[in-house]
Amino acid sequence: MFNDVIFDFEACAKNFFLYKISSTSNDDSKILLHFLSILGIMLMTSIFQERVKKELQPDKEENQQFKNDDKFEEFEKYNFFVSFSVYFTWFVLTVFAYIREFLRYYGFEKNKSACERLEMRDFAPLFNSFEAIYARNCYMRVRDVFERPICGVPGGTVKLLDRETDDYCWNFRFPGTQTEVINTASYNYLGFAENKGPCATASANIINDQGISSCASIRELGQPLAHTELENLVAEFIGVESAICFGMGFATNSMNLTCLMDKDSLIISDQYNHASLILGSKISGATIKIFKHNNIKDLERVLRQSIIFGNTKKEGKPFSKIMVIIEGIYSMEGTICKLDEIIKLKKKYKFYLYLDEAHSIGAMGKTGRGIVEYYNCDSKDVDIFMGTFTKSFGAAGGYIAGINFPHSSKFSR
Repeated sequence: MFNDVIFDFEACAKNFFLYKISSTSNDDSKILLHFLSILGIMLMTSIFQERVKKELQPDKEENQQFKNDDKFEEFEKYNFFVSFSVYFTWFVLTVFAYIREFLRYYGFEKNKSACERLEMRDFAPLFNSFEAIYARNCYMRVRDVFERPICGVPGGTVKLLDRETDDYCWNFRFPGTQTEVINTASYNYLGFAENKGPCATASANIINDQGISSCASIRELGQPLAHTELENLVAEFIGVESAICFGMGFATNSMNLTCLMDKDSLIISDQYNHASLILGSKISGATIKIFKHNNIKDLERVLRQSIIFGNTKKEGKPFSKIMVIIEGIYSMEGTICKLDEIIKLKKKYKFYLYLDEAHSIGAMGKTGRGIVEYYNCDSKDVDIFMGTFTKSFGAAGGYIAGINFPHSSKFSR
């Protein structure tokens, strides 16, 4: 069908320009101009035809690679027309949002909840104009899908409070009923976040015995016994020499990368790494380079260039150390990293490997030991493990694990 459309378009273009030539004078420059126009149209149609064929026909080599290796998930390939329809739909929605915002500004909006009060217009806006327009006109249309109020602890199932709206999701009314639904929007993979069972009982017992926290750094009041036991248990579970636990998962990345890297170092980060990794990399002051998401060839290209040309900020001097930062399961995309191939590059180029297992620990592998167990790799091939307790383990905090470098209690953690 697409080929017929293309050839019809090409034929119409030829007839149109032939008509133009016949209706003009015999000026050689005009004839040459029309001839070049015909060639341009033919070239454009041939390029478009090849684009359509490429989009509609799947990459056989890539599909064969996915079939041969069941470790990688296969995603549906979208073509040009699907992309165009999605972007066009959002374009139309955005245009109507601006039109409605214009009408609302001049008092044509019936729903006054979306209108800013006159006495508030002199205040500085909390959001930029596009964010405000998007929230009022695009997000508000589907607000009933989000922000679902729950009652009880989320487990395999969760109870939602029903709600009704009469003004297109600007205000909701509770009818007094509840609906039990399957919970697919929680990190509680292992059921640790339940309010009953062995996990809840053990947590209550340890709190009754040792309290919630010392409310101070280790330098002030020492390290609680439960904290030390947790670090030893994490190291044993992952299969490394030692681990250090922290009170916040985000800060485990953002605050500890500064201890590992400096201005003479190089961080090579995946394109879709989490915000905590990006923030920590920036704070460290190290040179940062990005490679395409899960693209091993592009990672090797960045590594080779970095080793060959060195630190361009310091006249090409070699970097003191190079560290590649990846995630086991990427929280932004849900994809699984190609750890086995990255380890092969590590042995070839001798860089440090930082693995964020915030989402993969407890969820991947036969016994939940993460992406290393999933690929049957050796934990010694990963220099630094990072993970959080807020996902699979239903708690709070995070950990850094790896080789047992001496760390003294005189430093506050």
